[in-house]
Amino acid sequence: MELNEREKLMALNLEEKINQSKKVIKEAIEKFGTEKLAVAWTGGKDSTTMTWLFREACRDLNIPMPKIMFIDEGYVFEEIWDIVNQLKKDWNLNVIIAKNTDVSDKAKNIGDMIKVSSLNERNRSEIVTLGFDGEEFPFEPESYVGNHLMKTVAMNTFLEENGILALATAIRWDEQTARIEETYFSPRSNPSHVRVQPILHFKERDIWNFIFAYKVPFCVLYNDGYRSLGAKGSTTKMSDIPAWEQDLENTSERAGRGQNKEEIMGKLRDLGYM
Repeated sequence: MELNEREKLMALNLEEKINQSKKVIKEAIEKFGTEKLAVAWTGGKDSTTMTWLFREACRDLNIPMPKIMFIDEGYVFEEIWDIVNQLKKDWNLNVIIAKNTDVSDKAKNIGDMIKVSSLNERNRSEIVTLGFDGEEFPFEPESYVGNHLMKTVAMNTFLEENGILALATAIRWDEQTARIEETYFSPRSNPSHVRVQPILHFKERDIWNFIFAYKVPFCVLYNDGYRSLGAKGSTTKMSDIPAWEQDLENTSERAGRGQNKEEIMGKLRDLGYM
């Protein structure tokens, strides 16, 4: 996408951004249908916003919602589970948990060492793809190996098992430099599918303006100062004031996320991560 086109989309007002997102969502539904389309939901502010927009688009079209994929990477905040369980009930969502239990079952606690030889063929093969040649690795969901096995492999298994041809994700252009070149429809391989990314043009401030304008429920951790939510063990808050009251325009949204992961985000995305 040309830079000036991206800038124009990011400069739209909130209602125009909502309409643009719904346009992308309806196009995805027209292309793939709701049976072959799934929505990736993390319980965070962005994917909850996207899920709300999907509900509205499906209501407009008088069709059922697609399946919702929630990845359990093995160290999820209790507060995330709370909002997921609340909205699953309130919004009548068909939430399917994607979890790589072959890995997680080998560790009782975060940091426990997992022997590569104890894993199934799929996971051993994925580790080879990473170029990791050690005999064991620590169970840390947002490490290089952990992120790939617990998130990307779990996601890919979900896509394969459910025959999903398109997966909607809630990434934004302004969120992370590795995502700036993304487009609304992005073909992926292994497995072959299309990423649908309907809120690319939203800024962090837009998300909060949207949430309060439409009274969308959100995880209570944002009240405590968290701005971006990842795995429990590697996510910290950078302030004690609510996320939306912080200097969103001049400070890093993802400063509280594990920075080792942030530094290799481009490589993780090349491997299939969102």
